[in-house]
Amino acid sequence: MNKKHKASNSLGRELIKSRFGHTQRKKVDNDSMLHTTEIEDGYDWGRLNLNSITEESSFQEFLRTAELAGTEFQAEKLNITFINPKQRVGLLTLTQQKQIEDKQKACKNLLKIPRRPKWSTETTAELLQQLERDNFLDWRRNLSLLQEQDEKLILTPYEKNLEFWRQLWRVIERSDVVVQIVDARNPLLFRSEDLEKYVKEVNPHKINMILVNKSDLLTENQRQHWAEYFQEEGIRTAFFSATLADKELKEQEGQLKKEKLKISKKGMDIIEERGDSQDGKGNLYSLEKLKTSAEEINQTLNKLEEELQIIEKKIAFPKEFNNNSNLLSRKELISFFKTIYQGTTYTKNITTIGLVGYPNVGKSSTINALMTEKKVSVSATPGKTKHFQTLYLEKDLLLCDCPGLVMPSFVLTKADMILNGILPIDQMRDHVPAVNLLCSRIPRHVLEDTYGIVIAKPMEGEDPQRSPHSEELLLAYGYNRGFMTSNGQPDQARSARYVLKDYVNGRLLYCIAPPTLEQSIYHTFPNKVRKAIAEENLPHRQQRAMRVTKLVSSKELDKQFFDKPVGVAHIKGRTNFPHVRVTKDGAVATGEVSSKPWRGVKKEKREKLRKKFNYLDQH
Repeated sequence: MNKKHKASNSLGRELIKSRFGHTQRKKVDNDSMLHTTEIEDGYDWGRLNLNSITEESSFQEFLRTAELAGTEFQAEKLNITFINPKQRVGLLTLTQQKQIEDKQKACKNLLKIPRRPKWSTETTAELLQQLERDNFLDWRRNLSLLQEQDEKLILTPYEKNLEFWRQLWRVIERSDVVVQIVDARNPLLFRSEDLEKYVKEVNPHKINMILVNKSDLLTENQRQHWAEYFQEEGIRTAFFSATLADKELKEQEGQLKKEKLKISKKGMDIIEERGDSQDGKGNLYSLEKLKTSAEEINQTLNKLEEELQIIEKKIAFPKEFNNNSNLLSRKELISFFKTIYQGTTYTKNITTIGLVGYPNVGKSSTINALMTEKKVSVSATPGKTKHFQTLYLEKDLLLCDCPGLVMPSFVLTKADMILNGILPIDQMRDHVPAVNLLCSRIPRHVLEDTYGIVIAKPMEGEDPQRSPHSEELLLAYGYNRGFMTSNGQPDQARSARYVLKDYVNGRLLYCIAPPTLEQSIYHTFPNKVRKAIAEENLPHRQQRAMRVTKLVSSKELDKQFFDKPVGVAHIKGRTNFPHVRVTKDGAVATGEVSSKPWRGVKKEKREKLRKKFNYLDQH
């Protein structure tokens, strides 16, 4: 038996044939390759399909709309355009921005959230679900029609899963006070005015409130501007910072540990004095000391209670409230929640505070700071909290946490949603518009001082004061951090994720002003700190890495023209003769063409190859 026949009958080949041979793959009863456990079919299997859906492809949106309506539709292919990263992609001119803002104001009343249909005790569960689906489908159709009327009106990728809106409806019905948690850097983007209207529609006695989180990023004057603006809007506002509250809790824990150590040391001293005394007088003396220490502790507790009462009186809002721009601590915010509502509560003798907000505004962090321990998992991705949950903060105060909802809101561009943390950065497909918008907001010297980099200056003929392109910032950042691709170029996509996350986390700070104030007056940037470095003084490799296309100035053009080496003699016909070679002395050596022409000229060959491929070593 030959080797070929043996190989054809080998065990490995037979296994491959049996698995991937000409036999047809097994199929299930529904003529598909999916098993029943892999199908997300919602109610058919008695489980809720609670996956947050804020952004869908055209195909996914088509399937979801068909599922809600129970009819068939046809999908159209989208036009594909190619962009140049050197252009100001994603940025609007002042006239375009003004036109879009005027259209957004005109269509502001059409921007609504879905309402729960009216029901009674006689309504069956199946009928209520059908009514909710019909209302939800009408709501989605109205929003799509709003976008089709004008392509320049861009909506945030609102929540498209009905289950999350059902959770919101339940939270509003149970809550006495509905608190919208917003980001201090752009409060109006995260505020839903239609939600406030819906709360009053459910019960006019319910109170709307705005909690401005991350207020430690604002100055005292900036907080005062926002307090005055919301005062004119007629809505109660409080300023809070979950990160500062966490720091205060940690400091208080450290102080408590120190006080416990002091008390234990005092107790040890008393015990030692009691043991040293030989008669009963020492025992009586130690008991007196214990009584005095207990009285001191009671006095300190009484003082703390008096201070809390004073704070509650200061924060308590009368019927005609007055917004305060002070940054509240944890205790002050709790006392504020206690005194804000005075009517009949949903739960008897318990004030229920409903917390609603976008993902990444710090809603879960605020709850954890108030509860002094981790009760809610923290995530910037929508859908981390899947069900509303109630948490007792005190005996008469109940927190009702709603899942993070992305409500429909107007934005100028999609890059705005990435910079405001609405869309996850790790799932970003195109980084150029978002980084261009970041560069237009953060000045060049702030970027250079923050990261310790040198960004390429504008080319000749361009405006020297223009903001850098996304390519210029990312090339400098990637080279400085060592983020390089396999081709030897700085990795721009990886660098973009780091830079955008620094903006979302507040390291690159930019706060948007109220509509009643100019942006240049509201937010100012620090002066340049680092010493300016000329681009010519940088290493040659860094200069090459800072630009994908090499900068050619007028001096370099003149040098390339006049220093052009003289070519070969003007002859007609063939100029390269493999059997003719010029030696180092200048003599011409001729001979037969050998099979290995590089023999004897290894050093020259290496020099020639080094010159030929020198451009590969310049990164």
